Amino acid sequence: MRNICVIGGSRYFGKHLVALERDAGHAVTVINRGSAEPLPGTTRLVADRDDERQLREALGERTFDVVIDQICYTPRQAALARRVFAGRTGRYVMTSTMEVYDPATFAVPPVANAGTGTGAALTEDRLDLAALPPARGGGAPDPATAYAEGKRRAEAVLLTDPEFDAVSVRTAHVLGGGAADFTGRLAHYVERIAAGRPLDVHPDPRRTSFVHHEEIARFLHWAAAGTFTGPVNAASHGALDVTGLAELIAAGGGPRPRYRTVHDGAASPFSFDRSYAMDNGRAARLGFAFSRVADWLPGAAAQARAQAA
Repeated sequence: MRNICVIGGSRYFGKHLVALERDAGHAVTVINRGSAEPLPGTTRLVADRDDERQLREALGERTFDVVIDQICYTPRQAALARRVFAGRTGRYVMTSTMEVYDPATFAVPPVANAGTGTGAALTEDRLDLAALPPARGGGAPDPATAYAEGKRRAEAVLLTDPEFDAVSVRTAHVLGGGAADFTGRLAHYVERIAAGRPLDVHPDPRRTSFVHHEEIARFLHWAAAGTFTGPVNAASHGALDVTGLAELIAAGGGPRPRYRTVHDGAASPFSFDRSYAMDNGRAARLGFAFSRVADWLPGAAAQARAQAA
């Protein structure tokens, strides 16, 4: 049995993760602000992760084998966690995002074959955390880039000269879960296709990566038990562009997807005019067996349809 701390973990795949750790026989402590009841068989500490004094008081003298941070969004949060958990844990797993690679938010090196519409999948070394340019000072952050930039710099804080063995899990777009999926992105496709309404797409949509909500929980559970460090991509096999995604969603029957090309303005979620699908080879070499998007997406869409009905 190990002592596991999960920061966040109160909804969506975070709840799956907490249940996996508990059901594996580990002692699980969840830290959140008290907005959700803890799962039976776990311990909850109520604290605001942005308040260092409050977090230290809630933790007391507790130590952990692993901390899994589900809600680290900024370098400030990462730096605070680094101070608080130094000496309290030997391993720290941060849930990050594939958005750290998005060329619309950061000047990553150009992707090979980007002009073909397929693009080469991105490996972890495409982003050099030690070479990030200085943060922009003053003024409000750009909302279009703040999420990706915050995750990049949070990773840099935890992985550069770390106080503990640190891992950043660069998570693909998470789908599935029916009512548990609070994002509404899969529901957007299910409802528009069912109603015969067109999906707004780019003229030359590019591929992106996806992962099932239960699979990413299993991945985080696996990463917490590992010994590797550094960034690792987490994505099911089979990157898709928006039309491939829509065709799989419609595979269970009903109307076929319709599309409307947009040259300016907002497109549907997961329609991208740039390619930054991820290569999952590092995780596979370390021993994680990913599923295929084509195997689980029709079922996830059926679950969303049932929820809508």
